[in-house]
Amino acid sequence: MSDFSNQEKSGLYKAIYTRRDVRSHFVPKPIDDEVLARILNAAHHAPSVGFSQPWNFILIRDPKTKSLVKESFEQEKIRSSEQVDEQKKEKYLSLKLQGIMESDINICITYDPSRFGPFVIGRSSIPETGIYSVCCAVQNLWLAARSEQIGVGWVSILSNEALKQILGLPEHIVPVAYLCLGHVNEFAEKPDLETANWLPRLELKDVVYFETWGQTHSPAWNKIHDLVRTNLDYAFK
Repeated sequence: MSDFSNQEKSGLYKAIYTRRDVRSHFVPKPIDDEVLARILNAAHHAPSVGFSQPWNFILIRDPKTKSLVKESFEQEKIRSSEQVDEQKKEKYLSLKLQGIMESDINICITYDPSRFGPFVIGRSSIPETGIYSVCCAVQNLWLAARSEQIGVGWVSILSNEALKQILGLPEHIVPVAYLCLGHVNEFAEKPDLETANWLPRLELKDVVYFETWGQTHSPAWNKIHDLVRTNLDYAFK
């Protein structure tokens, strides 16, 4: 395969830096089937432990199904609010954290630990790599959708048991991600929770260590040490 051109690389980084978790900008326009197929195929080409490809994609448009899922969200949001400090609880409850009914399509992405039998290369020492593989599919889907101008929102304030019942999942199937997909009127400049001052964006320099945990500088890493302290994404915004 040929190398990526500078234009192609720029497009990839642009998708990464402008990807957003969309909750409140969906518009009532259906996603074209060919676009949806491309997005799903990109997700299906994600890396997976032992090439196990342990995902399934459940596509949902039925308003009745969406409504049942939203009921679970509302219940879980209230329940989870009890874990929030009183000073932030009101703000938490006011946040728009899902677009279940507004988005054109909901997709539940699941994990099947039984696919290709009980032994999967690379999973025996770290069983969670199966779940990690499904998360890679989610990221592929998200970036492909962004390149197609389709917004995606991950709804994680849900009961997995409720999802299993609503969607008729077999006992051994694990729901990993419930996503809302649709056309949007804009992609926000910043993530919603950053704009709402819920949490700040950490700088790259604050999450990079050298050789061992907590070591923030090493003579062998001088150049990268300096580079991670600069704004590397400016050229692709």
